[in-house]
Amino acid sequence: MKNDDPAKGEQATVGAMLREWRVARRLSQLDLALHADVSARHLSYVENGRARPSREMIARLADALAVPLRERNALLTAGGFAPEYARTSLDAPRLAQMRYAVDAILAQQEPYPAFLLDRHWNILMENEAATRVNRFMLGGRDSRHGNMLRQFFDPDDLRGAVENWEEIASSMLRHLHNEVAAARPDPQAAALLQEMLAYPGVPTHWRQRDIGTAPAPVLTACFRRGEVRISFFSTITTFGTPRDLTLEELHIESCFPMDARTEAFCRSLRTS
Repeated sequence: MKNDDPAKGEQATVGAMLREWRVARRLSQLDLALHADVSARHLSYVENGRARPSREMIARLADALAVPLRERNALLTAGGFAPEYARTSLDAPRLAQMRYAVDAILAQQEPYPAFLLDRHWNILMENEAATRVNRFMLGGRDSRHGNMLRQFFDPDDLRGAVENWEEIASSMLRHLHNEVAAARPDPQAAALLQEMLAYPGVPTHWRQRDIGTAPAPVLTACFRRGEVRISFFSTITTFGTPRDLTLEELHIESCFPMDARTEAFCRSLRTS
């Protein structure tokens, strides 16, 4: 089947890609021109391919559109320029200070769980409390997955211990749907979404992106194994103004006890 939208092809022009981001951000050409301090006429020429934007122009428009670093590299490449933002291994010497900070945050969260996650929900690091709580909820065994989505959607993993599974899982899918619906969607995120939807017991209506429901300001995850019932709320830590793809796409999820019972249980696991 012929693809009539050139912006969806592999050879998308920088103008078409910028237009995609503008539409995704729900901005008119005039709105974006005002935000980026460029003329609406020149922006129109850039989008339709009549004008080739400079590196500075691409950067200015990307700033106004809040384009992620990974996609800024794609814009620069499409515009004929070298990518600006590198991807560095978290173990590389240049990120040693950030690794130290991550280690400190995870350790400080004890005796409550904390995780370092990438943009696909892969668990790159976790503190000892996270390991202890997961093992208890799984009857002494480790999770079969190193991905938080798979842990919560697989009936043979943590899903069976989550009392309010539909609430938690639907919130996770809402975030994943939003990733897939971005201006330049991520194929890996799209594949992950289809994988989650294929698990048994996932409601059919979750296949549709729910854009009318705002997420709850505080989401509580409730776990039960036998007579033990614990609950947590989470906070997310990101790295401010990153200049590296690795750092921009990482976040730390820290869990806090919702009640004294959960607090006491976590402390008891630490000393047992």
